[in-house]
Amino acid sequence: MIDIRKTLLEALEDPGHGWSMGSFGAIAEFHRDAGEDTGILRDGIVATSRGAIRLEAPERIHPVAFETLSPRVHRWGQSVALCLPEAEARRAARRVLTRLGADTRAIRPMHRKAVLYDMGLGLPQVDFCIRTEDPALIAQLDAAVGRSVLDPANPAMGAILRAHPHRVALTNIGRVEVFQKIGGPDTGGVSPAGPHTHVLPRLIASGRTHSANQPIPAGLVPCGGLHPDSPVSDAMGADRPFDAALFARFETLLEAWGPEGYLDTKRRVWRALEAGVAPEDFPPPASRQGRVALRNALRQHAAKGGDGALLQGWRACFDRGEPEEDSTEPLAQGH
Repeated sequence: MIDIRKTLLEALEDPGHGWSMGSFGAIAEFHRDAGEDTGILRDGIVATSRGAIRLEAPERIHPVAFETLSPRVHRWGQSVALCLPEAEARRAARRVLTRLGADTRAIRPMHRKAVLYDMGLGLPQVDFCIRTEDPALIAQLDAAVGRSVLDPANPAMGAILRAHPHRVALTNIGRVEVFQKIGGPDTGGVSPAGPHTHVLPRLIASGRTHSANQPIPAGLVPCGGLHPDSPVSDAMGADRPFDAALFARFETLLEAWGPEGYLDTKRRVWRALEAGVAPEDFPPPASRQGRVALRNALRQHAAKGGDGALLQGWRACFDRGEPEEDSTEPLAQGH
């Protein structure tokens, strides 16, 4: 059995891993580069000049490891959802801009006198906040307290986008703080590399706690995510040669924390390929996760060096590149 606390704390020390906290449509991500000055690095806390993360009581977390399909047919995604039971995950779910006062639990002491505002996005498992010491922005936000920031008539959102305050995602497994600019006109229309945030009102309005791509068991709510180093792409999203060690490391997490039957389906596909079974003689899985497992197994077989007419026949039959139901989602906009 994998020790959840030990595994997550060790992962925090590895700059190859990314992290996130938030909900469907509003998320704060923490990434750091190898060799980047951390300033703070101790059990459960990492901080850089661009952002910070604090992971609290990791032994309480219910991890769910899973793979997703990529629109690029030679890739796949991999993540570990960091979940709590629904009642334990619940936050304030405020629906209007609310002044919370000084952020006395800020990760860096220099930020503990700054004023924290809950943006009031009404999310069940995260209080998505901004933090500022800018007197002009504080005055603008104080004047808008009690109103929804998503109301087009509320000037607060425009003020936030112009001022680039810190964003802070508060959950019951910890927090992520982002110090960098909000992705938009001031960043060339893209989110900056490293820590950044996304807010997508249309996804927030869905009322869902997580993407349909995440196979979260009933009764659990993901509060964050661990995004392990990919065996097929680097931190900037560029292709790289297949890394067998990284692949094997995540297979271990799938074995311990993955959806029931997912890894078994992949192994059945690999055995069938090795035995020369024709694709028409392989009964496709009936479940969504089973189909994802089948398609990713073919991509992974190719990445490990598999080739030839048999594999091409399987891919033509089972993995022609179409999305799996609603597996594709609109790209989030930086916030």
